[in-house]
Amino acid sequence: MLRLSLTLAVTLLPLLASAQDSETPAPAPVPEAPMTVDRLNDILVALDDSARINGRVWQLTIAGTPVLVIADPDNDRMRALSPVADLEDVQIDTLQRMMQANFDTALDARYAIAKDMVWSTYIHPLSPLEKDQLISGLGQVINLVQTYGTLYTGGAMQFGGGDSGAIQRDLIDELLKKGEEL
Repeated sequence: MLRLSLTLAVTLLPLLASAQDSETPAPAPVPEAPMTVDRLNDILVALDDSARINGRVWQLTIAGTPVLVIADPDNDRMRALSPVADLEDVQIDTLQRMMQANFDTALDARYAIAKDMVWSTYIHPLSPLEKDQLISGLGQVINLVQTYGTLYTGGAMQFGGGDSGAIQRDLIDELLKKGEEL
């Protein structure tokens, strides 16, 4: 009987120990603090140290593309936008292609029309916005401007093969790297 008890103990002990190890939950990721105008400013200035700031409006140039960021903390919103083209110069087939891109390749950024202009935009609630979401959104806005008339893509994800996805993803990766220290 003693031999049976020892055999069971030796056999079951490792199983019990591994069962206890596997039940230990991984630590939950630490959520970021809510986005504020001050934090937004820190991130935007890190991306363009010559950004012009006027209250809750930032004018940046990233990868040669002008970007306007507007924060509205009273309504918990932020918007990033960049001019793409004069609306009067846009043909119907181009409008159709932009709408197709809004569905599948523009991702979190979008083509939009306002004030007789075509814009690339990224709109998000302010307080839940995380640093990497903001940086990725800005990169997508810029990629939509730079790929207008060709690929019409935000660049963070490309359906299908080819080289363009990696080229466009480089801008977002570069911006994320600049934001790592924040």
